[in-house]
Amino acid sequence: MTVETAGGFPATGRAHGAAGRAAVVAEGELLWTPGPRRVAEANVTRFADWLSRERGLRFDGYDELWNWSVTDLEGFWGALWDYFGIRSTTPYSSVLDGRDMPGARWFPGARLNYAEHVLRNERSGTDAVVFGSESAAPVGLPWEDFAGRVRVLATRLRALGVRPGDRVCGYLPNVPQAAIAMLATTAIGAVWASASPDFGSRGVIDRFGQLRPKVLFCVDGYRYGGKTFDRRDEVRRIADALPGLEHVIHLPVLDDGDEPPAVGGLRWDEVLDHPPVPAEDFEFEHVPFDHPLWVLFSSGTTGLPKAIVHGHGGILLEQLKLQTFHMDLREGDRPLFFTTTGWMMWNFLISSLLVGACPVLYDGNPAHPEPDVLWRIAQDTRTTFFGASPAYVDLMTKAGIVPGERYDLSALRTVMPAGSPVSPQCTAWFYGNVKADLWIATGSGGTDCCTGFVGGVPTLPVYAGEMQARSLGVAAYAYDEHGRQVVDEVGELVITEPLPSMPVTFWGPDGDERYRRTYFEDFPGAWRHGDFFKVNARGGCFVLGRADATLNRQGVRIGTAEIYRVVEALEQVTGALVVSLDLPDEKFFMPLFVALTDGVTLDAGLRQTIRDRLRREYSPRHVPDRIIQVPAVPTTLTGKKLEVPARRILLGTPVEQAADPSAVADPRALDALARYARTQRDYPLATATV
Repeated sequence: MTVETAGGFPATGRAHGAAGRAAVVAEGELLWTPGPRRVAEANVTRFADWLSRERGLRFDGYDELWNWSVTDLEGFWGALWDYFGIRSTTPYSSVLDGRDMPGARWFPGARLNYAEHVLRNERSGTDAVVFGSESAAPVGLPWEDFAGRVRVLATRLRALGVRPGDRVCGYLPNVPQAAIAMLATTAIGAVWASASPDFGSRGVIDRFGQLRPKVLFCVDGYRYGGKTFDRRDEVRRIADALPGLEHVIHLPVLDDGDEPPAVGGLRWDEVLDHPPVPAEDFEFEHVPFDHPLWVLFSSGTTGLPKAIVHGHGGILLEQLKLQTFHMDLREGDRPLFFTTTGWMMWNFLISSLLVGACPVLYDGNPAHPEPDVLWRIAQDTRTTFFGASPAYVDLMTKAGIVPGERYDLSALRTVMPAGSPVSPQCTAWFYGNVKADLWIATGSGGTDCCTGFVGGVPTLPVYAGEMQARSLGVAAYAYDEHGRQVVDEVGELVITEPLPSMPVTFWGPDGDERYRRTYFEDFPGAWRHGDFFKVNARGGCFVLGRADATLNRQGVRIGTAEIYRVVEALEQVTGALVVSLDLPDEKFFMPLFVALTDGVTLDAGLRQTIRDRLRREYSPRHVPDRIIQVPAVPTTLTGKKLEVPARRILLGTPVEQAADPSAVADPRALDALARYARTQRDYPLATATV
């Protein structure tokens, strides 16, 4: 891999044309190229050098490296096993036993443990994690305390009768104790699942009830936005509804003297009140490569959440690859990404421990007591990697906040926008408002594989609104409706070769069949992810919204993200949601729902402004048939727009069947759609179809 240039561009290490707080840039405009030092020191460059020395393999740039990684699967993943020094008590018989999807088996014969690979980074005198909240400044938790508590808790769980394969669940905020509980659980071969305490009891029972956990970790409440929220009643309802639950371990947050909220419950401090377990005396449970590690849940917006099972070895290898090469993390780095324990980004953030990084955890409202609190934490913790959503950037823009002027962000090297499609203006905002020499590693992936399919490459240039490349080992392509690869055209995101972190199964008696139906029915032998996707001629990637919510007008596919980029850029608009309804006789109805800033009413002038901008910046096909004001746009608790449930409601499905209210940030948003569906005259409800 050459280091003098980055993807054919001079490696200058500077921003291009991104100056200014509200820079106007075109999609595909060059914003930044890495300097020679950054390219030379990048982890992906060091890996390429290792491949040259140890394997005799040489690649002229990232594209060649990626192509090798998706064609010689055994060579690539086998090299990662050696490069990262994976510890296994038994040798594997082969890297990959067949390429069928589903059904491919990785590293059969190997026995390992995810948590062991985390705790092997234990270093005396250094912090394992840093934690801050609305009421407390960030403080470090030393490795000896963090790892020591993992070993004590794992030993106590064994004493409580937890065995390999048993389930342990956490109803916990983003605090160090949640990470300790997860690692203790997985260290003994039990299976972890978690939910944030802002979930209501119904949403938690829908998730945890599928797993029949033996142990539940919980809190009495949480603080958010300067307010306290008591969750003791929810904990009681959850505990009562979980068959087979034997132990409830209570972590007090609101009242340190409070009794456990469940009958017979144990307190966190009494469970941990046992002699230390030296590292050399603790035995990790070594399990097969595909032994269940944790269960992540789909959003729960279209019925009972899918319980997606991930394996120890798949997550271990995939997270090491992702965080090393596509986040460029290394020992001592401090990544900060606002998340809750109910979102896969929490698992992602805690997994940075695998590479020796020190994750910065924050519990609370990211905009309280001031909207730029996360930037203050980034300064105070010397954050090197900052995760942000486009919605957060929009908040900064509308508040007129310029973090680079307010805070010392000299330690910051990388920003990763994620969570929803990223516009060109969003990408450029970081260069004009944070710092000029900054790698914007925009990524997209999913809960399904707990990784990024496309994302950042530190040796390549950054273009506005564009994800730099497909991730190593991920054979991602855009398929047209006939299953043919297309370039520079919008198609469906498919993965044509197996990944180690693809789900082991869905939990439950018919899990294998539900797993197959979910991803492999439309394009047999290929994973259909459900997003519309485009790859341009230079390998840049665009994820354009869910395929089953993407619009199709007169044969032209329109990504919902394109409409949101225009509409949500208006200062009067706080959120937007567009859906498509196919009507009889090849007719089509496309309403746009908008939430507006306080005091603003949707009048004829604003409607015309929206229509004119969509027509001017995209095409007449992007102009909605009607624009309707709503009190709030329906999103999940993590900010994902509920496009598919919204469409179902507009077609007459009752709200409670279309979406799980406990998974919705503001249930009023769904009620508003239901009222519109009952009273509108824009389309024949009885004959509309999905």
